[in-house]
Amino acid sequence: MELTLGFSPCPNDTFIFDALIHGKIDTEGLSFKVFFDDVETLNQKALRGELDITKLSFHAFAYVAEQYALLDAGSALGFGVGPLLICKQENLEKINTELAAENPQLKVAIPGKYTTANFLLGAAYPQLSNKREMIFSEIEDALLSEEIDLGLIIHENRFTYQAKGLHKVVDLGAYWEEFSGCAIPLGGIVVNRKLPIEIQDKVNRLVRKSVEFAFANPKSGIEFIREHAQAMEEEVMYKHIELYVNKYSIDLGLEGRKAIDTLFDIATKNEVIPPITKSLYVTS
Repeated sequence: MELTLGFSPCPNDTFIFDALIHGKIDTEGLSFKVFFDDVETLNQKALRGELDITKLSFHAFAYVAEQYALLDAGSALGFGVGPLLICKQENLEKINTELAAENPQLKVAIPGKYTTANFLLGAAYPQLSNKREMIFSEIEDALLSEEIDLGLIIHENRFTYQAKGLHKVVDLGAYWEEFSGCAIPLGGIVVNRKLPIEIQDKVNRLVRKSVEFAFANPKSGIEFIREHAQAMEEEVMYKHIELYVNKYSIDLGLEGRKAIDTLFDIATKNEVIPPITKSLYVTS
């Protein structure tokens, strides 16, 4: 049985899925047609219900939870892994003063409307309304060319912005951790509920095995990871993996589920997302 599978070309995702799609584990009769897309493209595909299995932002998951269920394996949660709001302006005091204004005119680039990063930005700075959606990898250059005043960065850009002379305004992950006491939920792997529950369970099991294989054989997928990481240095690749792939990627467990439930509870109460009537998770 062939299933469609979407994930990003970022090192954390290629690290997780290498064993699954390259036959390094027993896939129990399943094969996969893979689509590589940036996170917001994956979010949009999920909103259209295009894929059987996909990576998406937890913010986007809130809008497709009726159609997709969350796997216990493959998610990106953690401490110290949140999005950063950065700027080119060295006068951070001036930037922070403008941020605190009731109607700031600051132009801010976001990596997608339905990203968890944008959800956290809205929670911390609801007054910021002049937003421009960009591919996450283009945000630093837009700051340098002064097309925008602020940039919301994710993924490997956490490791590159300082070398380009850019400055951190606020760590939105730290904001969330202080506010909630939970790990920050960034992205998860979901499976279409139209699939038989035994297939959903099998996918859940196989993604876990793929992550476990990657941890046990960290160099096994290096060529695959490097191929999709483009010009990224190997040191940055492994920092990226270390930051986003952890115990929650093997199994959410009670802590991981609590973090996700807290995020959804707060967002629902604040009417940021619609009410959800189904269980978020794959359950047989």
